[in-house]
Amino acid sequence: MGHHTFDADRADKLEDAGRRYRYVSGEELLWALAPDPDDTVADLGSGTGFFTDVVAPHADTIYAVDIQAAMHDHYAEKGLPDNVEPVTTGIEELPFEDGSIDGAFSTMTYHEFASDDALGEIQRVLTDSGRLAIVDWSGEGLGEHGPPLDERYTVETVSEKLRERGFTIEHAFTRPETFLLVATIE
Repeated sequence: MGHHTFDADRADKLEDAGRRYRYVSGEELLWALAPDPDDTVADLGSGTGFFTDVVAPHADTIYAVDIQAAMHDHYAEKGLPDNVEPVTTGIEELPFEDGSIDGAFSTMTYHEFASDDALGEIQRVLTDSGRLAIVDWSGEGLGEHGPPLDERYTVETVSEKLRERGFTIEHAFTRPETFLLVATIE
């Protein structure tokens, strides 16, 4: 695992739409992930399911992957869509078959699981045409929100790590506090 995980006792903060959409909108996430209605998708670090709920109407099955069972409890209390299945695990040990996931996304959680093992697992479970969308706090950010700057990555660093794992970078954008990256399997 990368650095710290978000404190589940503060899960209500993850439901603040004004704050969450400030860094990535639902439309932007859907554009980056580009799910088809028959796709199987994984939300890597789903937390309370805020962005899982954005993607769920656009996919057949969505796995809400989080290492903290307390986050799944919070999500269950607010109500899971019928096509969402919570999965409690680390990204380094995904319980999915090889090539079984059409798309995966991470919103503000890459810095929590960034490792070669995690990237290897993501690569393993994605289909040959699998798509990965990452929005995270930028190492070039201002540091006014999110994790400390020394726990963040630059889009260049993440791009290089993904290329080493056989991904092609389709889009990479840096914003004042975050970055957005879209990659596919080569």
